[in-house]
This record gives sequence, C-alpha cells and structure tokens, in this order.
Amino acid sequence: MSFDKILIANRGEIACRVIASAQALGYRTVAVYSEADRDALHVRLADEALCIGPANATASYLNIDALLHACRRSGADAVHPGYGFLSENGDFAQACEDAGITFIGPPVAAIRLMGSKRLSKIAMEEAGVPCVPGYQGEDQSDETLLREARRIGLPLMIKASAGGGGRGMRVVTDEAEIPAQLNSARQEARNSFGNDELILERAVSTPRHVEIQVFGDRHGNVIHLGERDCSVQRRHQKVVEEAPSPALDDALRQRMGDAAVNAARACGYVGAGTVEFLLGTDGEFYFLEMNTRLQVEHPVTELVTGQDLVAWQLKVAAGESLPLTQDQVVLNGHAMEVRLYAEDPAQGYLPQTGPVRRWRPAGGEGVRVDHGLREGDQVGSHYDPMLAKIIAHGATRDEARRRLLRAVEDTVLAGVNDNRAFLAAILRHPVFAAGDATTAFIGADFADDPSLTPTTPGDALWSVAALLLARQQDRRPAGPGRGWQSSILGAQPLTLGCGEHSRTLTLRGDRVDGEMTVIPREVNDHSVIAEVDGIRRRFQWCQHGDQLWLQQGADKASFQDLTHLPAASLDGPGSGRLSAPMDGAVVSLSASVGDRVQRGQVLAVMEAMKMEHVLKADCDGTVTEVAVAMGDQVRRQQLLVLLEADTGPA
Repeated sequence: MSFDKILIANRGEIACRVIASAQALGYRTVAVYSEADRDALHVRLADEALCIGPANATASYLNIDALLHACRRSGADAVHPGYGFLSENGDFAQACEDAGITFIGPPVAAIRLMGSKRLSKIAMEEAGVPCVPGYQGEDQSDETLLREARRIGLPLMIKASAGGGGRGMRVVTDEAEIPAQLNSARQEARNSFGNDELILERAVSTPRHVEIQVFGDRHGNVIHLGERDCSVQRRHQKVVEEAPSPALDDALRQRMGDAAVNAARACGYVGAGTVEFLLGTDGEFYFLEMNTRLQVEHPVTELVTGQDLVAWQLKVAAGESLPLTQDQVVLNGHAMEVRLYAEDPAQGYLPQTGPVRRWRPAGGEGVRVDHGLREGDQVGSHYDPMLAKIIAHGATRDEARRRLLRAVEDTVLAGVNDNRAFLAAILRHPVFAAGDATTAFIGADFADDPSLTPTTPGDALWSVAALLLARQQDRRPAGPGRGWQSSILGAQPLTLGCGEHSRTLTLRGDRVDGEMTVIPREVNDHSVIAEVDGIRRRFQWCQHGDQLWLQQGADKASFQDLTHLPAASLDGPGSGRLSAPMDGAVVSLSASVGDRVQRGQVLAVMEAMKMEHVLKADCDGTVTEVAVAMGDQVRRQQLLVLLEADTGPA
C-alpha cells in the first residue's frame, strides 16, 4: 500500500486542507482544476497541477476518465477524493483500484453498501444498531409503498435511498398527501441520482442530529473520536456544527459511540467515516446514514481531540495501524464551526456570485479558518457556494461560541454577498447559546430573525460611506494618525445608492449630520475609525471602480455615488423588467413575445450552485421581449423578460 504522490480529486478549501497535511508528511501533491479554477489557491499550493476539463463539474471534477488520466500523466499513485464530487462513488474507487492507484478511503463494498439508505438500514438492523421503524423493502410498487406508509403512520418521512443533501426527502403530516409526496420524492430522486428507490420512516419529532466520527484500519481496529452535534440546519443542510454535543452525557456518548463502531465493523470499514444518528427528546437514538468520507465539519473533532484526521487517513491508507486506541482518545474543551456561504439568507438563501475584492479571514486565540480563497477570485455559479469554514475552540462551550461569533464578525469579504449576518445571529440567539437547538431551530425559533428579512443599511454605514466617497471626490491625502480633513466647505449634499435604495446625506466639512453625527478620525487603505455619536468604531472598506464596500461587524453593504448621475428608472417591483438575480443557467422558460401574463405567474426558472430560483411576473401585462433561451448561461442583472404593464409601458 506504499505511495509517494497524492492527487487530490477536488477543489477549494478541502483540496487546500488535504495538500497541507500531505505535504507535512512528506508526500508530493498533485492538484486538478477545471478551466474556471485555473488560478485557484489549491492549484498554487500543490507541487503539480493539471487541467482536467471545462468549468462544468460533469466534464471535470466528476469525470473519472479525466482524473485517472491525470494520475497517469503526473505519476500519482494515490488519490484523495476530499468530500462531495466522487468521494462516495463506488465506481471511482473501483476504477482507482483497477488502475493500481491507492484510493484514500474505505473499501468499495463499504461505499456501495452505505450509499444505499435502503441496503444500509437493513445491514444496520442485522448488526443491532438502533434504527427508526419504517420500510426499506425491495418492492417499490405504489401499492406497497402506500400500504407501508399507512402502517408506519404520521408524521412520515419519505427518503430517496441514494444521494443526500435533502433531495428526494419529504415530511408528510396529512395522510391525504402521501400519494402525491411519494410521486414527488420519486421523481426528484430519479432526476438527482438516477435511482428512484425510496425508504419510509416514522419521522422523529424535533430531534437532534448527532454524528459519531469513526476510524478503522486494515488490521481490524475500529474506534470512534467522539460526536458532533449538527442540529442547526436549513433545508437539511448543516449550518453550525459543534463538538462535543451539549445534549450528551458520558453514558449516552458511550452508547452512541459503541453503536457507531458496531456499524463500522458490520461493513468492514477502513479509514474515516461518520455514522449519523437522530437523537430523540426521550434520549433514544436511531441510525440515519453513514458517510463514507471525511466530513465538512471534521475540524471541530480535530480541535477537541488534538488529532489531524487527514494525516490519519493517509497513514491508514498506507497500511499503518490507527495512531490511538479507544482508551487514548481524550476530548478537550469545545469547538464550533460555521459555513461561510456566498448566499443571501434574506432572499431565500439565493446563491451569490461576484469577484473577491478583499478577503481577510479572522485570526486570534483558538480561531481557525479553512478556505481556498484568494483576492481576485471570481465566485461563479458552477460549484457549491460554500467559501470557507470558520472554526473556534475554547475551554468551554460558551468561550468557543464567543470566539466564533467574534471571528465571524471580524472576517472581511468584499465583492460578493455572504451569510455572515445570518451566522452571527444564530450564534447570538438565546436558544442556541443555551445549547437547546434541535433540527427545528431555524424553522421555529429563528423564523422571524431580522437576518432572514431584506433590510437597508443602518445610518452609520450610510454616513461613513458618504465620508469615504466624498474623500474620493476631494482627493486630499489622509493617513493613519492624521485623521482626514476635507476641503469641502459649507453644506454639500451627496446621494448614495445601495441596491434598490438611495439616500441623500449632507456633509458639513468633515462630518455627516443627520439622525446621527459621524466624524472621521483615521483612515487607511482598508479601515476607517469614525466617531459615531461619540463612540469610536472601526469599519472595513474596499473600493473598486464606482463601487464601495463597507463592513462593520456582521453588517455589510455596497454603495455607489449617484450624486452626479442623471435620474433614471431602476428595476423594481412592478417595473415589468425581469433580470437575472445571479449568474446561472436558464433551465425553464415559459414566456413568449405577445403572451398575456398575470402578476405572480412563473416566467422562468434559473439554476446555480445546486439551487433553483423561480422568476415571476411582477405585474399584469404583455410580454414584449424575451432576451434569453432555455439553456442559456446568463450573468447577474442580465435582462431575461420584459413586460408592458397594463398601467402603461414597462
């Protein structure tokens, strides 16, 4: 099992993470990249790098032949798949094995068994691992599924047997909806995974999602490294992860750990894996699934155990025994992780695209940021919108939470919108702070949080933006320790735009007067210290062309100086102008020139970063222009459909 050069069949932060541990152990590393990732950070960090195809993941990162060809060209004798893409693809693992290349992951049989929720649940029941009562039979006829669904009772969980990410998953609370939901789940499973097999389970009400990190070697040793609580989710996607779980005591931890080890032994597991459980309010837990790869959230386990899990993967793949026995595993303190996404939670978590104008990950005691970003990168629509993982460790849970909150607020990202305000609001929420969040948290306790509602920037951001833009007009130099003095005398109106909003502020010398008084004290190339109603605050800023990004803590906005622009109508509600809200592909188009449409009627559907966005008519009217065709790749703000409103021309 000896190998010397590792090809990382992935991209972004996980590719950078694997490269770091592999190089630390003396291995040569090979990065692969699509044409869209030609200048990506992981490409620069690796010893060698090869292009494997166009931006479309199907033709590059999911192309098994291209990856094997890259191994042959580079001489790589091992492959680390990271997570996502082909990491849990049995055909890829088999192809590596057939080519004499070490696959740094579990055996093919384990990948295939655990890749089927139906077959894995059968295997877990045989191994004595607690499972949710349900149906996982081979007979997939409508009659059988309907009969079993009624036998199981409500609330009912319908799940696609293959895949994950919440696709092909439905919760049913009304018996009359069962036939329609079965059909809907089956169709989505077929379209997403090419496999329409379903399993049925009794839904566990308001559970926690607790997973156990397991590790096995080729010598028959299997242990666990404690648990992670991943209960804070939206759309079945994890948002916050922590270790250990605030819901477990030592006795429950041992029971769940033993069950996870039994699950791993039952499938002959080797390498890093995660056994996921649902933990009920009554303290009973049930097998959910097993992920046969490294998890996105593995850093929290690394921080509380002091172990490098990627290094463990490499050692086990090379035939070594596990570095520790179960008795030697010690959990120290508490760790939390959040996922920084290019998305807008206030717009239904709409994926965001754009350039990375400025990137400054937070630092400090106990803080770690895993990322693959560089300033100048373009966040596009081809891949998952996760940009980075912000992680913090502390002696106690609350210390870890406070450090993570500060790190989220101190992380600077300009040029592309992100979910930092959403993450910070979760970390501040009293239910989360108390350790009481379940999988229902975001939908119930967090449903009315302001971070999920479109808002305009606060007065302080508008005022500081006005000062900075006025300084650009004034062109007088200013530097640290000098403050800055404006040559503008008297009152000067300045009109700023921020998205669909605009505002006129009055500058008087070196201050902005209005609902609050803001006086600049110090400015440099990237930060401003301003006195806001007598309190000095630090703001981060970045300017590119006529766009100015300003950030203070978790609050961030982008401004333009509109003072000298002619008045012009902008896209807005009732304008009849439907523009692309993001970079992406037009996957459905139901508008033709001359069509009469009603407000709220669906005219187009776009897809980007694994998400669909429906575009609806914002007024009653007639279609006068269709600027795109189905299948087109479009850019943000590009015109899609133009209507002539009934009340007049759009």
